[in-house]
Amino acid sequence: MNREINGVACCNTAVLHMVCGKIASGKSSITARLATAPRTVLLSEDEWMACLYPDEIHTLSDYVSRTARIRTLLTGHIQSLLAAGTSVVLDFPFNTVAVRKWGASLFQAVGCAHRLHYLDVSDEICKSRLKARNLSGTHPFQTSDAQFDQITRYFVPPANTEGFNLIIYDATGTVRSQAAS
Repeated sequence: MNREINGVACCNTAVLHMVCGKIASGKSSITARLATAPRTVLLSEDEWMACLYPDEIHTLSDYVSRTARIRTLLTGHIQSLLAAGTSVVLDFPFNTVAVRKWGASLFQAVGCAHRLHYLDVSDEICKSRLKARNLSGTHPFQTSDAQFDQITRYFVPPANTEGFNLIIYDATGTVRSQAAS
């Protein structure tokens, strides 16, 4: 069904997919699967960061400032894609209430459907996967256990009261439960 928002036609068939999970919980694996759907675009924060800010991310503060710039840059673009009927999969960590508010602003501005995919994976499993990922050399960023612990202190699991259509996965990537807002 098509409708207009601010004089611009939009298609309600688009879906904004967001992911929430600790480092090495499997967010990129889930987003890669989601991005195989027709008329779907994948945007990866890690790819943008590695390309735009090579060798500039050394502290949590560096990360926060750079990702804020990327979100500001992409907001209108993401909304345009959604309004045009293209689903968008954001491989960005929606791990805090503030970042999830940004995600909500994206789908609310366009009036499209959304899903927040939450990977509920223990620290132990994430750290094990992180070690393997670091050894493989295939990821653009290396993260130590100390950095994992520092970043994970800010992790806030999504709450039903935040109003998302929530899909919760276990450590194997299997859907454990779903809750609509």
